[in-house]
Amino acid sequence: MDRSEKTARALLESMGFSNIVYEPDGNVPPDFLVDGRIAIEVRRLNQNYDSGQGVQGLEQVEIPLWHRIEKLVKAMQNDQPISESWFVFIDFSRPLHSWKELKPKIKAALVKFQKQHRRSNCELFSQGNLRIELVKASKPLETYFCMGGISDEQSGGLIVAEMLTNLELCMSEKNIKTAGYRDKYPEWWLILTDHIGLGLSPVDQAQFLDSAERTNNWDKIIIVSPTDHTSWFEF
Repeated sequence: MDRSEKTARALLESMGFSNIVYEPDGNVPPDFLVDGRIAIEVRRLNQNYDSGQGVQGLEQVEIPLWHRIEKLVKAMQNDQPISESWFVFIDFSRPLHSWKELKPKIKAALVKFQKQHRRSNCELFSQGNLRIELVKASKPLETYFCMGGISDEQSGGLIVAEMLTNLELCMSEKNIKTAGYRDKYPEWWLILTDHIGLGLSPVDQAQFLDSAERTNNWDKIIIVSPTDHTSWFEF
């Protein structure tokens, strides 16, 4: 059970349901069956990118990129006393060159920077849609290189507009996934953990509800905060 499914289960329990079965038919839809009749599918409501070879969540590139660069800079630490530290800031958009191609070039740039007699804030590396900047810390930290932050140029946008766009993608994906199983249960719900709005304000929620359209394939759609299962609304 992933994090979104755990949030969904906690939500269902808080709604008063007790007969909740996870994956009642195995690793096929639905994700949950409630009271033997309500089939529930769960998904992250997140920002997505169409690479031309299918839609993927933005975090599917951002998170691995962060961890790969973090691992690379950590591997470069040595036992020498640290007299200064540098924050590593990443700016990128898609598509990216392969990590196999990028890794040796980034490492070489880091090594070259360390060997310089005079160092200052700079753009350390730039290739294609990836840029890495170094900014000096105000005081020495535990490591010479420290991860500072990451900027995804394809994320952001107006929250409600992004939610509405990605809602369509989520419903379409789940419609296809559940098509062969619909006849088995009389009622189908879709629970989406909101990784875009992260809990909308009342004003944004009203705007979302005014514009969102639920397809006939779902009896109920619930949007829930990924960090607070008691913060949710339905349409």
